[in-house]
Amino acid sequence: MEERRQDTARQAALNYHEFPRPGKLEIRATKPLANGRDLSLAYSPGVAEACLEIKADPATAARYTARGNLVAVVSNGTAVLGLGNIGAAASKPVMEGKAVLFKKFANIDCFDIEVNEPDPERLAQIVCALEPTFGAINLEDIKAPDCFIVEKLCRERMNIPVFHDDQHGTAIVVGAAATNALRVTGRSFDQIKVVSTGGGAAGIACLNMLLKLGVRRENVWLCDIHGLVHEGRAEDMTPQKAAYAQATDLRTLDQVIDGADLFLGLSGPGVLKPEMVARMAPRPIVFALANPTPEILPEEVRAVAPDAIIATGRSDYPNQVNNVLCFPFIFRGALDVGATEINDAMQLACIDGIAALARATSSAEAAAAYRGERLSFGPEYLIPKPFDPRLMGVVATAVAKAAMESGVATRPLDDINAYKRALDGSVFRSAMIMRPVFEASKLSSRRIVFAEGEDERVLRAANAMLEEGDDVPILIGRPEVIARRAERAGLPIRPEVDFEIVNPESDARYRDYWETYAGLMARRGVTPDIARAIMRTNTTAIGAIMVHRTEADSLICGCFGQYSWHLKYVREILARGGLHPVAALSMLIQDQGALFVADTQVHHDPIPEEVYETVVGCARHVRRFGLTPRIALCSHSQFGNLDTPSGRKMREAMDLLFAREADFIFDGEMHVDAALDPDVRARLLPSSRLGDEPANVLVFAGTDAASAVRNVLKTRAGGLEVGPILMGMGNKAHIVTPSITTRGLLNISALAGTPVAHYG
Repeated sequence: MEERRQDTARQAALNYHEFPRPGKLEIRATKPLANGRDLSLAYSPGVAEACLEIKADPATAARYTARGNLVAVVSNGTAVLGLGNIGAAASKPVMEGKAVLFKKFANIDCFDIEVNEPDPERLAQIVCALEPTFGAINLEDIKAPDCFIVEKLCRERMNIPVFHDDQHGTAIVVGAAATNALRVTGRSFDQIKVVSTGGGAAGIACLNMLLKLGVRRENVWLCDIHGLVHEGRAEDMTPQKAAYAQATDLRTLDQVIDGADLFLGLSGPGVLKPEMVARMAPRPIVFALANPTPEILPEEVRAVAPDAIIATGRSDYPNQVNNVLCFPFIFRGALDVGATEINDAMQLACIDGIAALARATSSAEAAAAYRGERLSFGPEYLIPKPFDPRLMGVVATAVAKAAMESGVATRPLDDINAYKRALDGSVFRSAMIMRPVFEASKLSSRRIVFAEGEDERVLRAANAMLEEGDDVPILIGRPEVIARRAERAGLPIRPEVDFEIVNPESDARYRDYWETYAGLMARRGVTPDIARAIMRTNTTAIGAIMVHRTEADSLICGCFGQYSWHLKYVREILARGGLHPVAALSMLIQDQGALFVADTQVHHDPIPEEVYETVVGCARHVRRFGLTPRIALCSHSQFGNLDTPSGRKMREAMDLLFAREADFIFDGEMHVDAALDPDVRARLLPSSRLGDEPANVLVFAGTDAASAVRNVLKTRAGGLEVGPILMGMGNKAHIVTPSITTRGLLNISALAGTPVAHYG
């Protein structure tokens, strides 16, 4: 069975690399090449202008070429993973994988370069000759001690960052994990005894980093396959090992492990025995990082030291020490300020950023990627997960700042906070376009009631609101359920301490609520008994009553259930004083920018007057995002060429817009391709009022079409949805859809938290 499972896994890995096309990388053009003009700009004669600019000032290569965002991953294949010296060609799948990680986690372009050169000095010479092409060099899988030589020569001769990830990437992540392990156990670096196995590149680099963090040299005991590194030993010694030689008669790991606070293993399986762990200091810290089999399995450690703090290099145990937490982001920060090297200050800043992020509340995105794991700072969560999207902003910003402060940045940033916002915006695609909304929401503190208060997405959104803004979340749900789920999610918030709870089962305001609802609905067939039942079971109705009674400023509901079901109660309770649901507006964020789609939910077959209201509402709400509305009324008919119901409806809505002198750009009726493609529109509809810019708002004649376009953009075109925004309700209610994410809820809460005066 096990053999069959391994064969299946092996074939799956091979298929992954072979299909649908061999390898894991391709090259894509970033500029159009569609006609003769494009060709003349991309190549001759236009390319000469960029060449001459770079000749006059080589630093402008970062402006006119990809060099400023281009890294080389270089290896000679002499120490690949746990496979050993398998040669340059066989190392290529690993180097391609490294390049993919650069792109995935930090949007850095990367070429993998495998070199048939075992001599370290000649390899260094080859790497140095590549400097005109790349903004930075990542050395990878070069055996020790050759890797020390290659790195030293390249760093001396090159004026761009050179980083050996096997050494320094591992050391940085170990440093972050150790920082937090000491915090958990109440120790400090200058007090601990460190015993390490493995005198290779990673092991030495980790020890060097621990010294920089405050460990005393005399408290470090390094062992390798030949035993303790001690003064006078000649066998298999290197200058790097010799720096840690101890003056002692002790000779083995077993003899030096007594009282050790931290075991650092970068060697091989089974090196550390349970009886050795039992003789370590109380609450020992065991970093057994050999892959795939660690120096000791975590369950063996716990058998003799149940309170031990354990990290491994494996993903199936807590606290995986993974270089991907470091290298993409340290390069991101270094490239963005044009750093000439990656120095100690930048590496220490990287450690601080990673460690601090683990101590913060875990992100919803990481929780979704690692569902079932408890991502709360403590013994089993010392370092963040690789898929925590906050790593980019936190770590790269810390590195860039350290590069500027230490004087190695050739292109220093004017505004480090703006830089972090831009990085966050590249990861959280809604961040930049939502910024005006979040800023407006900070002008006042509004009370936002969530109907589905027991949902983990709501809990995470409420936690983020409390951490990042001034709005006050109110959650409807059972306190004991909310408390249990918040704790399980690793959230610090607690009901009735950090936020208000409305408990449908036993709230003191129950009588006030059902009487209010009964009074509102007395002429709509709702008896007192029905009102009492609804106020015990219907959280959307409870939230709407709270807004009606001014106990909350806005309601957010819809995390489960049909949109129309929630809309019924919002309309019954809150559609008063001139307010009524106009339409649902969804914003889809794509690479090309934001595209708004309406009406996706409210009026299934609107009359022209309702289409008119939708268009006017769209214009008002699009301006909330700092954008100029360009609205297309969409139909199968185009400028009157078909006498269809949708065409007639849209033409009548256009007449209303003209008659009432709408003060924004609109046109219709037209096809979607004409709305979005100015070239098509110029050929088919040369008199269009949209001019030479694509429409950014599409209004449809019915929810079937609008909802279909919205879902296609979400599922096949990579659109990230913000909304739907319920227009016409004076910001008193918003109904989301069951697919909403935590960040989507946070976005909609910011919209709900914006005073009405700021958007009309």
